[in-house]
Amino acid sequence: MSLHDDVRGRIRDVPDFPKAGIVYKDITPVLQCPKMVARITDWLAKMSPANVDVIVGIESRGFLFAAALCEKLDASFVPARKAGKLPWETIATSYALEYGEATLEMHRDAIQPGDRVLIVDDLLATGGTANAARTLACELGGEVVGALFLVELAFLHGRDALAVPVHSLVTY
Repeated sequence: MSLHDDVRGRIRDVPDFPKAGIVYKDITPVLQCPKMVARITDWLAKMSPANVDVIVGIESRGFLFAAALCEKLDASFVPARKAGKLPWETIATSYALEYGEATLEMHRDAIQPGDRVLIVDDLLATGGTANAARTLACELGGEVVGALFLVELAFLHGRDALAVPVHSLVTY
């Protein structure tokens, strides 16, 4: 069975989470299979652009994949977190979610001018969170060269918000 089919077969739908009308794509069953996580990490490395300096992992499940990918790409890890979660001086941007609003922060010294930046998260929906991470990386002088996702909800057109090459393993 292909990686795509294996992953898709493990993702479970959770209706009405985090609020009524949303069907949450739960990747927890995927994470419970170490060999599958290793295969996903290999796929992410294969889909990554060349010469990435920094991998921005988006809170919280994006951290898992971004951190695993750092070793394979010899790149540093930068967390993009919800407001108030980072201990150092930050920059921030607010954005709309498919079910509300949020603010994303990054440390001021996380990305250096000219760094080639890859954004990694578990899910691409409307693109608001990933675009916020892209905005912060660019504000710090980084060049965002791509974005990788385990799951994409294509009917929400999130990739249109990013203006960078986007790859997703499973698309709904």
